[in-house]
Amino acid sequence: MEYLTPLQNLKNNISRHPNKIFLHQPVNRQWQEFSWADVDHQARCIAAALKSQGFESGAKIGILSKNCAQWVITDLAIMMAGMISVPIYPTAEQTNISHIIKHADLSAIFIGKLDNPEEVQSAINDDLLSIAFPYPTPATTVQFSDWLTEFEPLLNVHQNTINEIATIVYTSGSTGRPKGVVLSYKNMASVAQNLVELFKLSNNFRSISYLPLAHIVERSNGYVALYAGFEVFFVESLDTFIDDLQYAQPTGFISVPRLWTIFQGNVLNKISQNTIAVLLNIPLLKHLFAKKIRNALGLNNAQWFVSGTAPIALSLLHWYEKLNMPISEGWGMTETSGASCLNYPFTKRGLGTIGKPLPCVEMTLSAEGEILIRGDAVFTEYYLAPQATEASFSNGWFHTGDCAVVNGQGEYTIIGRIKDKFKTSKGKYVAPVPIESLLCTNLDIEQVCLIGSGMKQPVALIVLTAMKNKRDIELVNRLKNTLSNVNAELESHQKIDYLLVCDEAWSVENHLLTPSMKIKRNIIEKKYDALTTKEFSDLVIYEEDMF
Repeated sequence: MEYLTPLQNLKNNISRHPNKIFLHQPVNRQWQEFSWADVDHQARCIAAALKSQGFESGAKIGILSKNCAQWVITDLAIMMAGMISVPIYPTAEQTNISHIIKHADLSAIFIGKLDNPEEVQSAINDDLLSIAFPYPTPATTVQFSDWLTEFEPLLNVHQNTINEIATIVYTSGSTGRPKGVVLSYKNMASVAQNLVELFKLSNNFRSISYLPLAHIVERSNGYVALYAGFEVFFVESLDTFIDDLQYAQPTGFISVPRLWTIFQGNVLNKISQNTIAVLLNIPLLKHLFAKKIRNALGLNNAQWFVSGTAPIALSLLHWYEKLNMPISEGWGMTETSGASCLNYPFTKRGLGTIGKPLPCVEMTLSAEGEILIRGDAVFTEYYLAPQATEASFSNGWFHTGDCAVVNGQGEYTIIGRIKDKFKTSKGKYVAPVPIESLLCTNLDIEQVCLIGSGMKQPVALIVLTAMKNKRDIELVNRLKNTLSNVNAELESHQKIDYLLVCDEAWSVENHLLTPSMKIKRNIIEKKYDALTTKEFSDLVIYEEDMF
């Protein structure tokens, strides 16, 4: 397949439909629209401003902001100036922001919408050029809007070659310091163009951008929009998410397991599980109920649904499939430029699998069951980390760290990370993900983390869907029944000793989830270590009773 760069695709879209709207940005509940020509004009102005600073070709430019139209425009401007973008999570802690600024040797940084401006203010030195997007931000050197009026559009933009470095994406850092993944235009283009072809996307498509653009999933989605030429809608805030979703009416929807669980929980808070079970068993009522749910979410026009970034419980996939919302589970990494494997076109038989690899990669399993991958989408190096790079490859194959099994149809099923396996005091290994998936068949359980390193038996830390009713006797009995049923399927060394009900949900804000909403197992285990070393006779224990 011949790959095009983003700027080539931008040029193509402008030539086809310059006045067609590309980006939709809500500001104080008013929607601003940016045509393809508008985006090109603004990007050229910002590129001219960057060039005027005297930065060398290949200079690294940071983007630290929640998703917005200016994020995308700036990314294009950096390409036009022949420089390299370095996105930073808007929820990043001060130490990680400082680390990335120093490690990547940023020449400048764009700052936009943030929830924690104090963290940013303390992380950025005064001598680093900082540019503020047109939203409330910490103090910066200059304003994005001023550059748009002070500089004429750059006429001769840099002509990117397909093998040039496009971006350095720092991993979300579930353990330790984030590593800088160096991605080329070829890496990113290979995934984008294959997804456009796989989903048969056109410029009539509509998407909503709300997962962090600093994460490879949303960044890859942005490339897909450029390649297919479709409209992108942004979210103003968490409080307006559903309203913005209903306004956007996306024709496809990508989310993460945590949000699919929250959507489910919102439904269960309004309608009992028993009532839903009755509705789903009557064909006409099932259709009407499913349509009502989709309309309430703003997903009535969605033609497909995708979940990625972390394992999703099979029971959750079955629940949505019954609501006529068949979720295609996907898998990929920062190091593979996003999606590499996908259960699409959706098959019910493939529920619980991540489907088959995209044409731009090859996948196989090592003797230990680890996924090995190579191809156009796979990165070649970690930035300034040759030893880490060398340790991650063997004979051209990248070692992903994810364990899987593959069926006769060539479909892969993730069974967890190699590093997540733990050994109990009995000396046998336990893989937590499959067991956590079994526990999640109970819809009362919203989050779960199985731990047990060095313990006589594993313990399941859980967060309940309805925290206010967590001591309800019927709920407790359901939890005990679930524990009994799950243990009946496990080998003796895997059996769960008890369920520990945690006081609060794990979130990005309390640093127990990564920005892409994966659980930080090592941090969660450390937080509850003092509790799980105690002996209990009950099957359901409450954290609040331990103090």
